[in-house]
Amino acid sequence: MTTLTAEITTPRIYVACLAAYNNGTLHGAWIDATQGEWGIWEGIQKMLATSPIPEAEEHAIHDYEGFEGARISEYTGIETIAKLAAFITEHGALGGAVLEYYNNDLDEASEALTERYHGCFKSLADYVQDITEDSMTIPQALQYYIDWPAMARDAEINGDLFTITTAYNEVHVFTGW
Repeated sequence: MTTLTAEITTPRIYVACLAAYNNGTLHGAWIDATQGEWGIWEGIQKMLATSPIPEAEEHAIHDYEGFEGARISEYTGIETIAKLAAFITEHGALGGAVLEYYNNDLDEASEALTERYHGCFKSLADYVQDITEDSMTIPQALQYYIDWPAMARDAEINGDLFTITTAYNEVHVFTGW
């Protein structure tokens, strides 16, 4: 189960000039990653053009923020960064947590949010109870004997469901396959 903190930041990357870095000078710029692939490339080119090292060409990503749990490496492709930023902008912290759950696999995370998302509940037990009561009639005499938290735990342990908690009483439920 993943738990999130509520901090909203626009996805951005810190891109450093490697020529300057290799010569002992830190030169770089924070670039808004939500402006699309070409906007990011323009930001990189502007940063390189102002480098203290003439004709600097190489860059590396030295930091990032606002990607809500998604991981960016030093040489992550700009196209990938733009796609991740667009996904995070659209889906927020929940999108970032789903990306983290699927190890930065954007296709899997997108499919989970569009095809396998069941909604937000106070707990997984509440979801299991709702879905069970919606699909069958439970005799009154048996209602008090059903252990909803145990059923929820079993569903999660078996991999049938997984959850992402975004706040107190905000448990997002997904099909686990």
